[in-house]
Amino acid sequence: MSSATSVYQRRRSVAKHELSMIPWLALLTPEERVRIEPQLVVSDPMPGDYVCRVGRPVTFWFGVIEGLLKMSADSASGRTITFTGVPPGGWFGEGTAIKREPYRYNIMALRRSVVAGLPIDTFHWLLDHSIGFNRFVMNQLNERLAQFIEAREIDRSNDPDVRVARNLAALFNPTLFPGVGEILRITQQELAYLVGLSRQRVNVALNRLQEEGSIRIEYGGMRVLNLTALRESGTLD
Repeated sequence: MSSATSVYQRRRSVAKHELSMIPWLALLTPEERVRIEPQLVVSDPMPGDYVCRVGRPVTFWFGVIEGLLKMSADSASGRTITFTGVPPGGWFGEGTAIKREPYRYNIMALRRSVVAGLPIDTFHWLLDHSIGFNRFVMNQLNERLAQFIEAREIDRSNDPDVRVARNLAALFNPTLFPGVGEILRITQQELAYLVGLSRQRVNVALNRLQEEGSIRIEYGGMRVLNLTALRESGTLD
């Protein structure tokens, strides 16, 4: 259930331990960090809270410190298309931030999360002054393009097992989501929201993937044992 106060109203300064979870900070010079860190804010969206909504102006560039978000949009027919989940370490919306255009997608929290925001003007200052930051953003844009192409391929698949496997693989991306590690902390219901299937059907698919040796289901998440097999699920030899 979403909170009565908005995500923006609940913003606060970033705690010291949260700064260590922002991957691009390590790429800045000491002088750049002194300038940037005080401008970062965080908030704590609850399940169902929107961090971004279609048509709203961009004011921050966002990243996930803790939790799980869903990026989606509605098609012309009214069908919701889920592009990806955003786990810890993931920063998103750099294309929108660069162009300063309204959002073309929704970002919603699937569980209680901690989300950091960098003001849009500060984002552009870093683009103008920081080589390390520019490299990070360029890598993000390249990976994001490949991710969206993959998402459209997954969306066209009629095989539920393939959709589950390849959605899981997409969340294990060290460039886009460096905070995930070896275990993805996600429930079967949350994965069902991302894939667009029932929790029961996701459970069937996960058990098949476990039997094949691709994953191991653990308490509160999934451990990937064969990432290549997940990524190639449904492809022809």
